Amino acid sequence: MCPSAGAAAEGAVVIGIAAGDEGGPPRVAYLEAPLPVTPEILVATAPVAPNRVLRTAAACAEGACGHYDGHACTLATRLVAALDPAVDRPPPCAIRAHCRWWRQEGKAACLRCPIVVTDSDDPREAFREAARPPSPAAGGIAEELRAP
Repeated sequence: MCPSAGAAAEGAVVIGIAAGDEGGPPRVAYLEAPLPVTPEILVATAPVAPNRVLRTAAACAEGACGHYDGHACTLATRLVAALDPAVDRPPPCAIRAHCRWWRQEGKAACLRCPIVVTDSDDPREAFREAARPPSPAAGGIAEELRAP
């Protein structure tokens, strides 16, 4: 599963809620169990875009995602390289057993995961650079992660 998939992705589930101080990076509080993304959940976030306040996961889009290089998620690799850990130990996570980032980057990805929000105006240049796909994507997750 991609832990940063868009809420509109087929089979998407909510795995956390993002909140933060004005001007600071958001932090994700994880749910004990994933919740299916429903129309009611999407409406409840209005007028805010769902992936500004919800952390959602779905099956990895692989070749349909600008972060996928044919073998791995380059977003996970770039986030681990660019960001300092946000926590000392991996937070409780309902999808870890199926998470692409965990399987690919292990604990290092989990230590940064609480400060990754799919649709964010994150003020950190390192985050914005890491979130930028290595090549233009034809929509999908990569477009949602692109910094404004």
